[in-house]
Amino acid sequence: MKNISLIIALFLGMSVQSQSEMEAINKVLYDYIEGTANGEPNRLKTAFDENFNLYFVANDTLRIWPGKNYIKGVQQGRKSNRIGKVLSIDYEGNAAIAKIEILMPARKRIYTDYLMLLKMKGQWKIIHKSFTFKNYPK
Repeated sequence: MKNISLIIALFLGMSVQSQSEMEAINKVLYDYIEGTANGEPNRLKTAFDENFNLYFVANDTLRIWPGKNYIKGVQQGRKSNRIGKVLSIDYEGNAAIAKIEILMPARKRIYTDYLMLLKMKGQWKIIHKSFTFKNYPK
């Protein structure tokens, strides 16, 4: 009986830690989503590691967009018509990956972002963003 109680206590402890980590990752993801939508570059600086880059394909060629330039493009207080949501999160230890969908009605596009995150010094940060998009009918 003592062993079963110990196993249950360990499981509950892991479950609480797992929920706490998911909440921390989700907060970072929404700092990114809401920071870009609401013109809050400081939230982006909180969400992204200072050395992150964005990766995408244009004309069948890999393109790399420096993250610092991406953040500079978000002007304080300038809202954009973006609607984002987290589709999935998977993590183990100090590494995570997330899939996000961003609807941009003005451009008639749906973006899909794949984000890699690492936990460093107790903080989750997005270190890599790859994205693609598709147009939808007008």
